[in-house]
Amino acid sequence: MFNIVEKDLEALEEEMLSVIYSPIELITNIGTHLVEAGGKRLRPALYFLAVHCKAIEDKKAMPLAVAIEMIHMATLVHDDVIDSAATRRGTATANAKWGNQLSILSGDYLFAKAFSLVAKNNYDSKVMVILSDIICDLSEGEIIQNKETFKASENKVEYYDRIAKKTANFIAASCQLGGIITGLNDKEVEALREYGYAIGMAFQITDDILDLTATSAQIGKPAGNDILQGIVTLPVIHALSVSPDAEELRTIVTTREMDEAMLKRGLEIVHATDAIEYSYAKVKEYLDKARSVLPSSISEEIRETYATVADFIAMREF
Repeated sequence: MFNIVEKDLEALEEEMLSVIYSPIELITNIGTHLVEAGGKRLRPALYFLAVHCKAIEDKKAMPLAVAIEMIHMATLVHDDVIDSAATRRGTATANAKWGNQLSILSGDYLFAKAFSLVAKNNYDSKVMVILSDIICDLSEGEIIQNKETFKASENKVEYYDRIAKKTANFIAASCQLGGIITGLNDKEVEALREYGYAIGMAFQITDDILDLTATSAQIGKPAGNDILQGIVTLPVIHALSVSPDAEELRTIVTTREMDEAMLKRGLEIVHATDAIEYSYAKVKEYLDKARSVLPSSISEEIRETYATVADFIAMREF
């Protein structure tokens, strides 16, 4: 899917391992574990695609790509502490291996390293503002989610705002930053930002669907984990509004000491409605939007790759 930027992504891995190095061995060990745990690298991949819309020096593009992915890694480390997650992508989380305190400090270290990279490479101040705003959004999204856990909210507008802050705005910014760095005009940059936002919304809704439909082996974490954590996502919100068993589902998702039988019953209630189909229809709306806003001025090869990303999200099972 990302053949155009394959070499960039390979170089990214090496750069991240270099950047996370610390004279304190434990910090290097934790950082290496996080990098080697892998991931989709979606944000830097979309960033590199935007960069390839014009020719610029690799030296100018790479530090910002590393910063983008390190910020993402830092947020995942903090999320795993908040969620008491033991695995991610089928691998032990940092908090499972080293405890919450060291994990939080390691996340902070990654944030600091990311912004140090941006500062040292003399990027335009706009870049720093965009990245700072993203961290504010990520924090706000997490706070909104935390505030609403175990409350069985049926507010779809609040749900969309939450996933925009937690996921879509960051993916949008990754596309936007690539366009800025490579020197696209304002209209082209804004089009890439809109594409990234739509892709991000579709990506997160798909994640929320897979949490209810995929196996633990497929998604690298326990199936039904969102319900277990008291996090109400779009399929559950819809089921709460249409299911004849809505009150039973409401009782389940507001129960903090949920057992396996309750979780299984909650999943049964959701699957008995059209909640999954409804949510996939929303995914399709966002993906159609993403394809439609791509600027016609970029090369056909890059446009096709961006469209392929949308196709991947529509079909993904992990």
